[in-house]
Parts: sequence; C-alpha cells; structure tokens
Amino acid sequence: MTLKELQKILTSIAPADREAMDRAKKRQAELAKPPGSLGKLEDMSIRLAGITGQVRNQLESCRILVFAADNGVIAEGVSSSPESVTLSQAVNMTRHITGMSALARYFGNSVVVADVGINAEVRCPAILNRKIRRSTRNLAKEPALTRQEVLDAMGVGLELAGQAKEEGVQAIGVGEMGIGNTTTSSAVLAALTGAAVEQVTGRGGGLTDQGFATKKRVIESALALHRPDPEDPLDVLSKVGGLDLAAMTGAFLGCALHRIPGVVDGFISIVAALCACRLCPRVREYLFLSHASYEVGYQLAARELGLDACLLLEMRLGEGSGCPLAFQILKGACAVMCGMGTFQEAAIDDDYLEEIRAADSYTVVLP
Repeated sequence: MTLKELQKILTSIAPADREAMDRAKKRQAELAKPPGSLGKLEDMSIRLAGITGQVRNQLESCRILVFAADNGVIAEGVSSSPESVTLSQAVNMTRHITGMSALARYFGNSVVVADVGINAEVRCPAILNRKIRRSTRNLAKEPALTRQEVLDAMGVGLELAGQAKEEGVQAIGVGEMGIGNTTTSSAVLAALTGAAVEQVTGRGGGLTDQGFATKKRVIESALALHRPDPEDPLDVLSKVGGLDLAAMTGAFLGCALHRIPGVVDGFISIVAALCACRLCPRVREYLFLSHASYEVGYQLAARELGLDACLLLEMRLGEGSGCPLAFQILKGACAVMCGMGTFQEAAIDDDYLEEIRAADSYTVVLP
C-alpha cells in the first residue's frame, strides 16, 4: 500500500450515522422497560445503529482476525518465551486448541490467522501467507521497520477486513500472536502519549525482576535513540512497533471503512486501535473494547480512546481471547433491540413515564 492510498482510505471513513442513532434511541425509549434500565446494552445498541445505519441489527457472523509476527527486540532478553512459540501458537490457533480459538469455536466465531512476519517458514496451509518480512529488526539498535513495511502490513489488515465484509461478516475482533509484542506495544504507547515507560510496561507473559528491568531499560533506550514523532503514528510504528501492530491498525481502519463493528481485545490490540484512531479519529466510533486487560498500560490507552470495556475479567492472554466473549454481549444488545416489545405492543400504559422522559433521565454516552 502506498501513502497516497492510505490517505484516500482515511478520507473515505465516514462518521457514525447520527440519524440512525437518534432512531435507535427513540426505539429504546419505547421499549417496555424503565428508561435506561438495561444500561450499557442500550448504549451498545444505539452505537451499533450508528455503525450500520440500521436500528435493528443481527451479529450472526463474527470473525476474529489474528496477525502473527516476530519481533527482533527479543534478542535483548525482554521475553520469557522463545521466538518459536509464535509459530507454534499460530498453528495451534488453526487447530482450535489455544485459549482464543477454543472460545471462538465454542461460540461459533470464525478465525483467520495471517502470517505477516513470523521468523520461520510456515508450512501450515490454514495460515494465510501475508509475510512482509521475517521478524522486525531489533529496535534496540535500529528502527524496527521501514515506513513502507508498515504501510504494507497495514494493507494486509485492510485487505482482510474488506474480505470479511464481502463474506457477510457482521463484527470483527482483532487479535495477535507474537513473542515480544508487549515490548513493542509499550514502546508505541509511550511514544504516542508521552507517558513514562514505567506506566505502560508490564511483565507480559511473565518475567523475572531482572528481565522486567531489562524490558523497561530497552524501551527507554529505544525511545531515546529513535525519537519517534508522537504526531505521526507511521513513524512510531516504523521505529518501535511491529508487523502485527501495523496489520492490526489496518484492520481497525478497515472496520471503520466498511462500517463493521470492530472489537478490541487486550493490550496489544488496544494500542493498535489507538494508532488507528490517531490516523483517523472517526475510527473510534466503530470500536468496542471487549475486556479491561490486566496488563499495565491498558487503562491509559482506554482513557486515550475514551471508551469503556464490556467486561472486567482480569484477563491478559491476548490472541483475541476477549473478542468471542464481547461478541455475545453485543448480540445481547441486538436481541434487546430486535426482540423486546414496546409499551404499546405489551398493552402497558406508559403515561407514568412522561415526566421521566421529559427530563431525559438517562444519557447514552457516545463517542
């Protein structure tokens, strides 16, 4: 993908349909229940209307896009897991035996795994070959990627989101697999927000005290070495990011471009979502946060986006594991809008609610 093509895509992303949201809010007020009594389910149903342009929605087909890539920075001792785990788990996702894929299979969600930068020859036909290069460069010593490599990875995410739309998918979750990607995500988040490395860096998959100290030192040194421009997400991703992050950023852009709800997983996923929103703030209107990750830095990213998570489960697995659970919550929001009767249909005199409605006692918080 070229920069010109990206710019065209960014200008093509439309805001949410406010007229549809107004109609959805009106229907919520007519449903046979006290105003606001279904809380965030009401908010979700109204936001979904803004995304699709329809008051009544169905999310029968949900898909998780997983982008797998390795990170050269693991040479610095920032991960407790060997690089080979990236390929192993990517393959295991196609076998439905990882945490994410087990949940997805249980709930009937499709999963697409794409290799955008695994540092090995991948011989699993179920994994899409979209490899940009084998691993990133070691960001402790040189920029992780070129600007063109970032654009190419973003193009993969956009491609797969568009393909999902063509195949009738109605909601997309975005996940990843890549040893060392909490290091790159922490570096990107620190660069974008100016937050201290300590505030955005956790132990990832598990590190000793020495390994954790090394991880923070490596991130601080890389930021000082490369000085990524916080106003330019492409610069940040190229200098201290990863191929998985770039592809996920493209996927979130694709969700907004094709007016599909985009479900954010955990820490790595929310950092990619933030990159997408920095490129085009309107993307935020198309996003739902699946769960509040227990990983350090997640809450900062969520505050930057101004969005609340659907679930609080103290999860920090990644992979896209929160997405199947969030899909079910969103389906519940759709069921309320589609299946509940109005006061008139239920033969209930709702005159007693006139004063409450006039006061607009419940406010839907929208992006």
